[in-house]
Amino acid sequence: MNFRAIFLLTLLATAGCAFTGHSTQSRNSSSLVSFLYPNGSAPPPQNEIPELHVPLRVGLAFLPTQRAFGDVSLDAAHKEELLERIRKKFSDRKFVSEIVIIPDYYLATSRGFEGLQGVQRLYNVDLMALVSYDQVTYTDDNKWSLGYLTIVGAYVVKGNTNDTTTLVDLAVVDPKTRSLVLRAGGTDTHHQNSTMIDARRDIRLASAASFDAATEQMILHFDGALTAFQTDVHEGRANVHVVARSSSGGGGGGGGGGSIAGAELIALAALVLISSRRAIRMRA
Repeated sequence: MNFRAIFLLTLLATAGCAFTGHSTQSRNSSSLVSFLYPNGSAPPPQNEIPELHVPLRVGLAFLPTQRAFGDVSLDAAHKEELLERIRKKFSDRKFVSEIVIIPDYYLATSRGFEGLQGVQRLYNVDLMALVSYDQVTYTDDNKWSLGYLTIVGAYVVKGNTNDTTTLVDLAVVDPKTRSLVLRAGGTDTHHQNSTMIDARRDIRLASAASFDAATEQMILHFDGALTAFQTDVHEGRANVHVVARSSSGGGGGGGGGGSIAGAELIALAALVLISSRRAIRMRA
Protein backbone atom coordinates (compact mmCIF):
# COMPACT_ATOMS: atom_id res chain seq x y z
CA MET A 1 0.00 0.00 0.00
CA ASN A 2 1.52 3.31 -1.09
CA PHE A 3 1.59 6.61 0.86
CA ARG A 4 -1.35 8.06 -1.10
CA ALA A 5 -3.59 5.13 -0.15
CA ILE A 6 -2.59 5.37 3.53
CA PHE A 7 -3.33 9.10 3.52
CA LEU A 8 -6.79 8.56 1.98
CA LEU A 9 -7.65 5.83 4.49
CA THR A 10 -6.53 8.06 7.35
CA LEU A 11 -8.59 10.94 5.98
CA LEU A 12 -11.70 8.75 5.74
CA ALA A 13 -11.20 7.40 9.26
CA THR A 14 -10.77 10.82 10.80
CA ALA A 15 -13.68 12.24 8.82
CA GLY A 16 -15.84 9.39 10.13
CA CYS A 17 -14.87 10.30 13.68
CA ALA A 18 -15.41 13.98 12.99
CA PHE A 19 -19.17 13.68 12.54
CA THR A 20 -19.62 11.89 15.86
CA GLY A 21 -18.87 14.78 18.19
CA HIS A 22 -18.35 14.47 21.92
CA SER A 23 -19.62 16.42 24.92
CA THR A 24 -18.29 16.56 28.46
CA GLN A 25 -19.38 18.39 31.58
CA SER A 26 -17.54 19.56 34.69
CA ARG A 27 -19.25 20.75 37.85
CA ASN A 28 -17.99 22.28 41.07
CA SER A 29 -20.40 23.53 43.72
CA SER A 30 -21.32 24.07 47.34
CA SER A 31 -24.79 24.57 48.79
CA LEU A 32 -25.90 26.95 51.53
CA VAL A 33 -29.11 25.00 52.18
CA SER A 34 -27.33 21.63 52.35
CA PHE A 35 -24.73 23.08 54.70
CA LEU A 36 -27.13 24.79 57.11
CA TYR A 37 -29.73 22.00 57.05
CA PRO A 38 -27.82 18.71 56.64
CA ASN A 39 -29.51 15.32 56.48
CA GLY A 40 -32.71 16.88 55.18
CA SER A 41 -33.49 18.80 58.36
CA ALA A 42 -36.10 21.51 57.91
CA PRO A 43 -35.62 25.21 58.74
CA PRO A 44 -37.60 26.60 61.68
CA PRO A 45 -41.10 27.91 60.82
CA GLN A 46 -40.10 31.41 61.95
CA ASN A 47 -36.71 32.97 62.61
CA GLU A 48 -35.94 34.73 65.85
CA ILE A 49 -35.06 38.41 65.62
CA PRO A 50 -31.26 38.70 65.75
CA GLU A 51 -29.71 41.29 68.02
CA LEU A 52 -26.74 42.98 66.37
CA HIS A 53 -24.18 44.61 68.65
CA VAL A 54 -22.37 47.20 66.57
CA PRO A 55 -19.65 47.55 65.51
CA LEU A 56 -19.78 43.98 64.27
CA ARG A 57 -17.03 41.41 63.99
CA VAL A 58 -17.85 39.23 60.97
CA GLY A 59 -16.43 35.87 59.94
CA LEU A 60 -16.07 35.33 56.17
CA ALA A 61 -15.65 31.88 54.65
CA PHE A 62 -16.25 29.76 51.57
CA LEU A 63 -18.51 26.80 52.17
CA PRO A 64 -16.68 23.51 51.51
CA THR A 65 -17.19 21.94 48.09
CA GLN A 66 -19.96 19.36 48.26
CA ARG A 67 -20.29 18.39 44.62
CA ALA A 68 -17.44 18.12 42.16
CA PHE A 69 -16.67 16.18 39.01
CA GLY A 70 -14.49 16.91 36.02
CA ASP A 71 -11.15 18.65 35.76
CA VAL A 72 -12.17 22.18 36.80
CA SER A 73 -12.16 23.22 40.46
CA LEU A 74 -11.83 26.35 42.56
CA ASP A 75 -8.42 26.03 44.20
CA ALA A 76 -7.50 27.30 47.67
CA ALA A 77 -5.38 30.20 46.39
CA HIS A 78 -8.20 31.53 44.22
CA LYS A 79 -10.68 31.18 47.10
CA GLU A 80 -8.40 33.23 49.33
CA GLU A 81 -8.04 35.88 46.64
CA LEU A 82 -11.82 36.19 46.20
CA LEU A 83 -12.40 36.36 49.97
CA GLU A 84 -9.79 39.09 50.30
CA ARG A 85 -11.53 41.03 47.54
CA ILE A 86 -14.82 40.81 49.45
CA ARG A 87 -13.16 41.71 52.75
CA LYS A 88 -11.50 44.83 51.36
CA LYS A 89 -14.76 46.01 49.80
CA PHE A 90 -16.77 45.97 53.04
CA SER A 91 -14.20 46.28 55.84
CA ASP A 92 -14.42 50.10 55.93
CA ARG A 93 -18.11 50.15 56.85
CA LYS A 94 -18.57 52.12 60.05
CA PHE A 95 -20.65 49.43 61.76
CA VAL A 96 -18.02 46.73 61.08
CA SER A 97 -15.03 46.50 63.41
CA GLU A 98 -13.33 43.61 61.57
CA ILE A 99 -13.92 41.00 58.88
CA VAL A 100 -12.05 37.78 59.66
CA ILE A 101 -11.31 35.30 56.86
CA ILE A 102 -11.92 31.75 58.06
CA PRO A 103 -10.43 28.74 56.18
CA ASP A 104 -13.13 26.46 54.79
CA TYR A 105 -11.64 23.36 56.43
CA TYR A 106 -13.04 24.61 59.74
CA LEU A 107 -16.49 24.17 58.20
CA ALA A 108 -15.83 20.82 56.57
CA THR A 109 -16.76 18.88 59.73
CA SER A 110 -18.96 21.59 61.27
CA ARG A 111 -22.10 21.47 59.18
CA GLY A 112 -25.38 22.86 60.38
CA PHE A 113 -26.02 25.76 62.72
CA GLU A 114 -24.58 23.84 65.66
CA GLY A 115 -21.23 23.47 63.92
CA LEU A 116 -21.40 27.08 62.76
CA GLN A 117 -21.86 28.23 66.34
CA GLY A 118 -18.67 26.37 67.27
CA VAL A 119 -16.73 28.25 64.59
CA GLN A 120 -18.39 31.49 65.73
CA ARG A 121 -17.15 30.94 69.30
CA LEU A 122 -13.69 29.87 68.11
CA TYR A 123 -13.18 33.10 66.14
CA ASN A 124 -15.28 35.30 68.46
CA VAL A 125 -17.42 36.73 65.67
CA ASP A 126 -20.96 38.11 65.75
CA LEU A 127 -22.13 37.04 62.29
CA MET A 128 -20.96 34.59 59.63
CA ALA A 129 -20.78 35.61 55.97
CA LEU A 130 -20.87 32.39 53.92
CA VAL A 131 -19.89 32.24 50.26
CA SER A 132 -21.39 29.41 48.21
CA TYR A 133 -21.07 28.75 44.51
CA ASP A 134 -22.08 26.57 41.60
CA GLN A 135 -20.12 26.35 38.34
CA VAL A 136 -20.87 24.14 35.34
CA THR A 137 -18.64 23.87 32.26
CA TYR A 138 -19.88 22.22 29.07
CA THR A 139 -17.40 21.20 26.37
CA ASP A 140 -18.59 20.21 22.88
CA ASP A 141 -16.26 18.95 20.17
CA ASN A 142 -16.67 20.69 16.83
CA LYS A 143 -17.96 18.13 14.31
CA TRP A 144 -15.07 18.84 11.94
CA SER A 145 -12.39 19.14 14.58
CA LEU A 146 -10.75 15.73 14.29
CA GLY A 147 -10.49 15.62 10.52
CA TYR A 148 -9.22 19.18 10.13
CA LEU A 149 -6.98 18.92 13.16
CA THR A 150 -5.36 15.79 11.75
CA ILE A 151 -4.64 17.39 8.38
CA VAL A 152 -4.10 21.06 9.19
CA GLY A 153 -2.91 21.07 12.82
CA ALA A 154 -4.30 21.66 16.30
CA TYR A 155 -3.01 25.20 16.57
CA VAL A 156 -4.75 26.36 13.41
CA VAL A 157 -8.34 25.09 13.49
CA LYS A 158 -10.59 25.65 16.50
CA GLY A 159 -12.12 22.40 17.62
CA ASN A 160 -14.03 22.88 20.90
CA THR A 161 -16.81 25.11 22.18
CA ASN A 162 -16.74 25.79 25.92
CA ASP A 163 -19.58 27.33 27.95
CA THR A 164 -18.99 28.09 31.62
CA THR A 165 -21.82 29.27 33.87
CA THR A 166 -21.11 30.41 37.42
CA LEU A 167 -23.18 31.49 40.41
CA VAL A 168 -21.58 33.04 43.52
CA ASP A 169 -23.79 33.73 46.55
CA LEU A 170 -23.01 35.58 49.80
CA ALA A 171 -25.30 35.01 52.80
CA VAL A 172 -24.86 36.69 56.19
CA VAL A 173 -26.35 34.56 58.95
CA ASP A 174 -26.68 34.80 62.71
CA PRO A 175 -25.85 31.31 64.02
CA LYS A 176 -27.35 32.01 67.46
CA THR A 177 -30.86 32.77 66.18
CA ARG A 178 -30.45 30.77 62.96
CA SER A 179 -31.53 33.84 61.01
CA LEU A 180 -30.63 35.00 57.53
CA VAL A 181 -29.68 38.67 57.89
CA LEU A 182 -28.68 39.57 54.34
CA ARG A 183 -28.05 37.83 51.04
CA ALA A 184 -26.99 38.68 47.48
CA GLY A 185 -25.68 36.78 44.48
CA GLY A 186 -23.92 37.23 41.15
CA THR A 187 -23.81 35.19 37.95
CA ASP A 188 -21.65 34.96 34.85
CA THR A 189 -21.70 33.00 31.61
CA HIS A 190 -18.44 32.65 29.73
CA HIS A 191 -18.44 31.41 26.12
CA GLN A 192 -15.35 30.64 24.04
CA ASN A 193 -13.86 28.48 21.32
CA SER A 194 -10.53 26.74 21.68
CA THR A 195 -8.30 24.31 19.87
CA MET A 196 -8.24 20.67 20.87
CA ILE A 197 -4.70 20.95 22.16
CA ASP A 198 -5.47 24.10 24.21
CA ALA A 199 -8.88 22.99 25.46
CA ARG A 200 -7.96 22.01 29.04
CA ARG A 201 -5.89 25.14 29.59
CA ASP A 202 -8.61 27.37 28.16
CA ILE A 203 -11.27 25.71 30.31
CA ARG A 204 -9.22 26.38 33.45
CA LEU A 205 -8.76 30.02 32.44
CA ALA A 206 -12.45 30.39 31.62
CA SER A 207 -13.38 28.87 34.97
CA ALA A 208 -11.20 31.34 36.88
CA ALA A 209 -12.41 34.31 34.82
CA SER A 210 -16.05 33.32 35.33
CA PHE A 211 -15.57 33.06 39.11
CA ASP A 212 -13.99 36.52 39.10
CA ALA A 213 -16.83 38.06 37.08
CA ALA A 214 -19.58 36.42 39.15
CA THR A 215 -17.87 37.54 42.37
CA GLU A 216 -17.64 41.14 41.14
CA GLN A 217 -21.35 41.13 40.28
CA MET A 218 -22.17 39.61 43.67
CA ILE A 219 -20.15 42.35 45.43
CA LEU A 220 -22.05 45.01 43.48
CA HIS A 221 -25.41 43.46 44.37
CA PHE A 222 -24.43 42.97 48.01
CA ASP A 223 -23.30 46.60 48.25
CA GLY A 224 -26.75 47.70 47.08
CA ALA A 225 -28.52 45.26 49.41
CA LEU A 226 -26.42 46.49 52.34
CA THR A 227 -27.28 50.13 51.63
CA ALA A 228 -30.98 49.22 51.47
CA PHE A 229 -30.62 47.27 54.72
CA GLN A 230 -29.10 50.31 56.44
CA THR A 231 -32.05 52.38 55.28
CA ASP A 232 -34.49 49.77 56.59
CA VAL A 233 -32.73 49.78 59.97
CA HIS A 234 -32.84 53.56 60.08
CA GLU A 235 -36.57 53.56 59.31
CA GLY A 236 -37.36 50.70 61.70
CA ARG A 237 -38.39 48.24 58.98
CA ALA A 238 -35.49 45.76 59.30
CA ASN A 239 -36.17 42.49 61.08
CA VAL A 240 -33.22 43.01 63.43
CA HIS A 241 -32.56 44.65 66.77
CA VAL A 242 -29.47 46.89 66.63
CA VAL A 243 -27.77 48.08 69.80
CA ALA A 244 -24.49 49.86 70.44
CA ARG A 245 -21.77 47.67 71.92
CA SER A 246 -20.73 48.80 75.38
CA SER A 247 -17.11 49.48 76.20
CA SER A 248 -16.97 46.18 78.11
CA GLY A 249 -18.02 44.30 74.96
CA GLY A 250 -21.59 43.54 76.03
CA GLY A 251 -24.80 44.58 74.34
CA GLY A 252 -27.56 46.78 75.63
CA GLY A 253 -30.99 48.06 74.86
CA GLY A 254 -34.32 46.37 74.36
CA GLY A 255 -37.38 46.46 72.14
CA GLY A 256 -38.64 44.72 69.04
CA GLY A 257 -37.40 44.31 65.48
CA GLY A 258 -35.78 47.43 64.07
CA SER A 259 -35.46 49.32 67.39
CA ILE A 260 -32.11 51.03 67.96
CA ALA A 261 -30.32 52.82 70.72
CA GLY A 262 -30.37 56.60 70.25
CA ALA A 263 -26.64 57.01 69.63
CA GLU A 264 -26.65 54.18 67.08
CA LEU A 265 -29.65 55.68 65.30
CA ILE A 266 -27.71 58.91 64.78
CA ALA A 267 -24.63 57.02 63.57
CA LEU A 268 -26.59 54.90 61.11
CA ALA A 269 -28.52 57.92 59.84
CA ALA A 270 -25.24 59.71 59.18
CA LEU A 271 -23.90 56.62 57.42
CA VAL A 272 -26.93 56.40 55.16
CA LEU A 273 -26.58 60.11 54.34
CA ILE A 274 -22.90 59.66 53.45
CA SER A 275 -23.71 56.63 51.28
CA SER A 276 -26.44 58.61 49.49
CA ARG A 277 -24.08 61.50 48.76
CA ARG A 278 -21.46 59.09 47.41
CA ALA A 279 -24.08 57.54 45.13
CA ILE A 280 -25.12 60.98 43.86
CA ARG A 281 -21.50 61.93 43.14
CA MET A 282 -20.92 58.65 41.28
CA ARG A 283 -24.01 59.21 39.12
CA ALA A 284 -22.87 62.78 38.41
